[in-house]
Amino acid sequence: MLSKVLIGSWINSGSPIISEMMAECGYDFLCVDAEHSAVDLPETQTMFQAIKSGNPECMPFVRLHGVDYALVKRYIDAGAKGIICPLVTTREEAELLVDAVYYPPLGKRGVGFCRANEYGLKVEEHFQNANQELLVSVQIEHIEAVQNLEDILSVEGIDAVFIGPYDLSASMGIAAQFDHPDYIEARNKILKTCKDKGVIAGIHVVQPDPKEVLLRLQEGYQLIALSLDITIIQQRSLEALSKIRADLRNSK
Repeated sequence: MLSKVLIGSWINSGSPIISEMMAECGYDFLCVDAEHSAVDLPETQTMFQAIKSGNPECMPFVRLHGVDYALVKRYIDAGAKGIICPLVTTREEAELLVDAVYYPPLGKRGVGFCRANEYGLKVEEHFQNANQELLVSVQIEHIEAVQNLEDILSVEGIDAVFIGPYDLSASMGIAAQFDHPDYIEARNKILKTCKDKGVIAGIHVVQPDPKEVLLRLQEGYQLIALSLDITIIQQRSLEALSKIRADLRNSK
């Protein structure tokens, strides 16, 4: 388990400037979304470089598009320190992820000169340490995954679970109904199974709501993403404009 809580955020803008700026704010990790945003591998590597520039202690994560061995390993070669894999629903899919992200003997990741080993300067050192330095998380975002969770978390090399609230609730026919008792039951089951298995429990607090983050921390989550860069910018812009226009109306 983690020795401390990690608070991060999601990068969907594709902007290295925003990535660098958010790293400077002091997040523990920033996760580039390669699933739902319009970024490709070279852009992701550029954002990893920007994160390091902004704060060398901020860990660059990536949310993958899925379990694809040929592409997954390239994100790690580009410098990802954390992997979040979407829509893992079975033990077999978790095993495919482990094969893709870890060097032998745990996985089947190939060795090549890349950014992760300083373009070949530290190949042996990186090979020896990479498996221990990488945080590998499966995203639980379907009710089938909840039902198979014990099998999924029995796979060696799975460090964490990351709950995707919108997709999980949608798979239950109650999209975005986060107060629904069935969703709360599923979320609580995930948290309990993580504790029982000694796996890190993570969740995405999609709206920029510090109160919800504190509530989730009290429940026992250790890995939390606070909103998305695009949502934070959007919400703060809407709030500021709304207040300005209301004050202008009231002053007339």
